[in-house]
Amino acid sequence: MSRFVVPLLLLSVVVADINLHNPRGGNNRFDEDTRERRNANRLFDSQNNNRGGHNVGGLYYYTGSHLQIQWTNQHSCNDRNNHCELVLQYMCGDLVRDGTTVSTIPENNKDCLNNNCTTDLRYGMHEDSDYYWNCKNRERNKGLFTADRNLRNRDTARFTRQNENGQRRGYECPEEKDYYPYWHPTPWRDIAIFTNNASRCDMYRRESENVKKRSKCVVSEGIQRTQKNFRIPNNKKDCEALRYLDQCTGNLTSGRWMQDRHHGLPPPECMQSIWSRDNHQGNTYGGEFMSYDWLVPDTPHEQCVFRIRYNITAGEYDGWDPAVNYRLNNGKIVYDKKYGLTNADAKARGYHYRNDPDVTIFKDAPGFKLKIQINTNQDARTFQDRSHTFSIRRRPSRLKGKLIHNVNVRGKRGNIVQVFPSTEYDFVPNIVTVAEGEYVHFQWTGSNSNPNNNAGEGRRGSDRHNVLPLADPVYSEGVSHAYTYGHWGRNYPKFLRNAPFLGLSRDDLISLAILKPQNFRGDLQQLDDTGPYFELGPRVVKGKGTYYYMSTRNNNFTNRSQKGKIVVI
Repeated sequence: MSRFVVPLLLLSVVVADINLHNPRGGNNRFDEDTRERRNANRLFDSQNNNRGGHNVGGLYYYTGSHLQIQWTNQHSCNDRNNHCELVLQYMCGDLVRDGTTVSTIPENNKDCLNNNCTTDLRYGMHEDSDYYWNCKNRERNKGLFTADRNLRNRDTARFTRQNENGQRRGYECPEEKDYYPYWHPTPWRDIAIFTNNASRCDMYRRESENVKKRSKCVVSEGIQRTQKNFRIPNNKKDCEALRYLDQCTGNLTSGRWMQDRHHGLPPPECMQSIWSRDNHQGNTYGGEFMSYDWLVPDTPHEQCVFRIRYNITAGEYDGWDPAVNYRLNNGKIVYDKKYGLTNADAKARGYHYRNDPDVTIFKDAPGFKLKIQINTNQDARTFQDRSHTFSIRRRPSRLKGKLIHNVNVRGKRGNIVQVFPSTEYDFVPNIVTVAEGEYVHFQWTGSNSNPNNNAGEGRRGSDRHNVLPLADPVYSEGVSHAYTYGHWGRNYPKFLRNAPFLGLSRDDLISLAILKPQNFRGDLQQLDDTGPYFELGPRVVKGKGTYYYMSTRNNNFTNRSQKGKIVVI
């Protein structure tokens, strides 16, 4: 518990977002018909701007299937201008849910149905009430760096440098959100970690809660909720020395330091961060989104949620070797070593780490000062996005041992300005390579409550998608198919009777094209009479070749390239 976490930035302020595109990130949004989300505190602290997030999710994935996770982060990774770590996790639970309201789940049980907020299904919930109450009453780790934030008399894990006022977001624990790997038990299971410095990977894999047990101090739940200033120790020595009166039994009771089980999963994959540009919330090499191929684990459950965290600091500061940059002087950080100054000179010229310092940058010109824009609760920041809930399902016997590729839809209704920081409609993965005998699982969902003025086809505010095979490109007369680069071409959907596509049956092709049986004798022109959710189910792939397809529902000036490619080898 004596770890020291350093400030992560000196001369620049980090303003960054992370947005999850697949599975669909929520950014605390829930089925809202406005571009801005209504409640930034509904489930978790994202630190993102209020334009992000999808309205709904609700897909399922078979255990052992391949799911491409896609996201964009505004600032860079794997670039000299920034240090970053990206942590991918998921959790499942019987009461994990999206809820039915945009309101934040109450803190006090008396404000919920049956005096139990954990079971009040109106409210979205990821972590549960007991988890938050333990965090709220547990001593914070005072070895963590707090800069000049005023955390005096704020001595629980609810308060951090980034959350000095202890703002509550759902039942998330602020200290756990800001720091990884965390040292107390959590419900989150690790999937993968991206880091600028891959030499840290052994540490991350070793310290993961997937494989390493966590410990906690166990005290009476009643004492936590009824005694205002009661503090749960965060270490074994203080826990076992704790004595308190158990209000249920009337007996003097000791704290019990208990070791929880680890999650019993393999250690997470860890690798070098994917390169991305700073201040460019877009693509990486090759024009693609940042992505990770997740092999869905064998942990079947109907209620799961995914999260990605983005821990970021500027490249000017070596957060892993703080002695290179500064020294502590009476609890204050003075930047002397980094700029070759004596300690006294650094103090006299304002080289202190604090909000918006006035710095005398030229020793011989004491009247010339620069105000440096620094906000010490934002310099080193952790952003996150979480998905809507999804299901992990056990395979039926006919799919045992089969390789399954999930093909979904990303993006929102509207043009690029209206949907930012999301994207216009597209299939995900956009390009899939499969072998004959493997399976493709088409599945997507949407919403009927997009902003009504957002551009798109069909009924206002609605999302619908379909799949129709594309014919081979047609080029201008005289252009050889061997030399098509730089030439204009065109292609059209194929007639279904002439459309071998992945070896699918005619009935499957009709289902993908007109969303039958949902749309049986409905509005086939724009597919408005079908529901926003569709799945074909896993289908075996046959027939080597390259197959192109598109969504004809979304093919106009606004959404003019919802297309995909599947290569069968």
